[in-house]
Amino acid sequence: MTTEIQELPEVGEIVIATVNKVSDHGAYVTLDEYNNIQGFLHVSEIAPGWVRNIGRYVKEGEKKVLLVKKVRSERSEIDLSLKQISKDQKKKKLLEVKRYEKGRTIIQSVKEVADLSQKEVEKLEEVIFSKYDSIYDAFLDVVRKGIIVLNDLALPKKTISAIEEVSTKIRLPSVEIRGILEITNSKPDGVEIIKKILSNAIKNDDESKVEITYVGAPKYRITVSAQDFKAAEKTLKPIVLDIQEAIEKQKGTFNFVREDSKKTRGG
Repeated sequence: MTTEIQELPEVGEIVIATVNKVSDHGAYVTLDEYNNIQGFLHVSEIAPGWVRNIGRYVKEGEKKVLLVKKVRSERSEIDLSLKQISKDQKKKKLLEVKRYEKGRTIIQSVKEVADLSQKEVEKLEEVIFSKYDSIYDAFLDVVRKGIIVLNDLALPKKTISAIEEVSTKIRLPSVEIRGILEITNSKPDGVEIIKKILSNAIKNDDESKVEITYVGAPKYRITVSAQDFKAAEKTLKPIVLDIQEAIEKQKGTFNFVREDSKKTRGG
């Protein structure tokens, strides 16, 4: 008879936990990613300063992003901290979990479409992880570049067909940044000059899409859509500078005002 060894998190690891019970001394939680093994969040690790009412910070049934402070492997005891988690760490962890869950949903769809056994699914995941950090990343790559990106993985034909079918239903993550261009040119053909400059400035590629629309004299809205804010900003900046340079070269006036950015879909 063999005893199954319980996998435990490492000290310093950031985990997702569900609050099971709240007491005067802290909260008992289960770790979602570690087969619901139990951990303890002491009152001193809930928030800075004196915590008068634990219920203000943690409630039964809630999911929390926590830091692993101490692990006693011989007793499977885990001490956790909430107060030592930063907003950025929390955001990153929740995004990681969201991407993982999307990957699980995608793989389940492939399993159903290709009628794969559980063993075949596990083999597929193993092969994908040999090239990608996550299942979700692999499928985003397929959506953006086509099934050809998986050629080197030598997957069975039925699996490739299922991946292609499932990929058609995946919406790419997208963000949008916008701004108002205020442009004038007093030359007789000023309007045509402006139109030509704006038309020449638009440059679309695989990573971003640029649109310039007329708002009302002398305003035009420029919108850049991309997979993330970094890519969008990288596209926007040189376009705005090119427009400014071209307008001022034609003795016109130029001003640019940013508008609120937003996440539009996916991700």
